[in-house]
Amino acid sequence: MERQNRAMRELSRRAFPEPPVVPDDAPAPIDQARVQRRRQAAMTEAAALRRARDEKAGREVSVPRRLEQTA
Repeated sequence: MERQNRAMRELSRRAFPEPPVVPDDAPAPIDQARVQRRRQAAMTEAAALRRARDEKAGREVSVPRRLEQTA
């Protein structure tokens, strides 16, 4: 019986390994994704504001290649 219990515990450990220990002050993966999305949104907003200012000033607007492909 004890041998079966040990075997079952070992199988359980293999099937459900312990997650790696993360320091308490480390951001969670979801927080990292949110920060990245916010940075991307801020970059897009800044580019749009620059483009709008240039258009208002009557300057030729150059669209970055990366934005052309996504628009």
